[in-house]
Amino acid sequence: MKIKRYFAPELRQAIRQVREEQGPEAVILSNRRVSGGVEIIAAVDYDETLLDQAVGSPPGGAADGGARPAGMGADAAGDAPEPPLTGAGSGAPGANIWSQEPTLVEMQRELRFLRDLLEDQLSSLAWGEMARRQPVRARLLRRLGDLGLDSDLAQSLVGEPGLDQDFPRAWRGALERLCRRVPVVSDDILTRGGVLALVGPTGVGKTTMVAKLAARFVLRHGRRHLALVTTDSYRIGAQEQLRAYGRILGAPVYAAADEGELRSVLHELQDRRLVLVDTAGMSQRDLRLSEQFATLHGGDPRIQTYLVLSATTQRAVLDEVARAFRGVPLAGGILTKVDETASLGGALSVAIRQGLPLAFVGDGQRVPEDIQPARAAVLVARAAKLLEATAPREAAPAAQAQGGVPAHAHV
Repeated sequence: MKIKRYFAPELRQAIRQVREEQGPEAVILSNRRVSGGVEIIAAVDYDETLLDQAVGSPPGGAADGGARPAGMGADAAGDAPEPPLTGAGSGAPGANIWSQEPTLVEMQRELRFLRDLLEDQLSSLAWGEMARRQPVRARLLRRLGDLGLDSDLAQSLVGEPGLDQDFPRAWRGALERLCRRVPVVSDDILTRGGVLALVGPTGVGKTTMVAKLAARFVLRHGRRHLALVTTDSYRIGAQEQLRAYGRILGAPVYAAADEGELRSVLHELQDRRLVLVDTAGMSQRDLRLSEQFATLHGGDPRIQTYLVLSATTQRAVLDEVARAFRGVPLAGGILTKVDETASLGGALSVAIRQGLPLAFVGDGQRVPEDIQPARAAVLVARAAKLLEATAPREAAPAAQAQGGVPAHAHV
């Protein structure tokens, strides 16, 4: 084991000296700031047992100029003898303090950056190799990524297309496989009826969606079979907004501030064919979210909870919301603001990954016109059409591929 001390104005220069002289296998034993720069002690052929013996040697040994292990004294270049390898302020000889040293923490951060950079370069090389060997597959993966799908889902949709397969056919096949993966509610919840509660973060349009569902139900079955309930006691004017919709539809509106009141209200409304419950919008990180779950859990076992998601939200946030609201059993999901988004791939990815069947899609503010039952083929076709608008260079192949989706995925 050879140990040597290095001086440099900056940490990077000192590390470069270690690497150039001792190679990439060198181990940094300690470092400290000194007058004029940085001091690093490094070793090659590192042996921790031998180092401990050297540091703990008795007087007359290595510490006072007696016999030393090879390389512990001054080297041929005239370097001064190394100081004892002790941790500053530790009080224990040979204490390993470099993991907490600010300078080495900075070095670790730089090494992580270099590792990430190397991984990116290797990924780019692998992608270039695949693009050369399987151009259709590479183009298809890129196209599915542009659609907004996550990489794992895109990989599963691509499969192993033949190298002689043209891109329009491969694109059409991927969209058809995507149609089969998108979960949707098989029956009409407005026909089935029951007690439906809409939950979700703020600003996704829960109250407007309640109004749309209520209006659709009134058109089919009449107002006397409908009742509206709100548990939103946080937002100013929230209850008044729902009461305004109730007056227009001729349906009664009830307020329930807690679990007991909700149970009492639902017991009173047992004769109603459909009861829609509008809840307070809360962030997925809100500490009061558990209170809302407890209210719905204890209010009535008949409650079917639907998570309302906005199509304009980023995919990572949608995924976080879906996981957070799993605190209450979810019967399905409702996708809003489809008319405002530039991509549907993120919402479809989350629905597939979280196993959240979509029941309805909201695509505007009009009540009750702008609401449609969720259909996988329609959603995928709309996602492809949005991609055409944002990626004009690929518009022609996408248009050809999209044309085959509804024909092969009837709902």
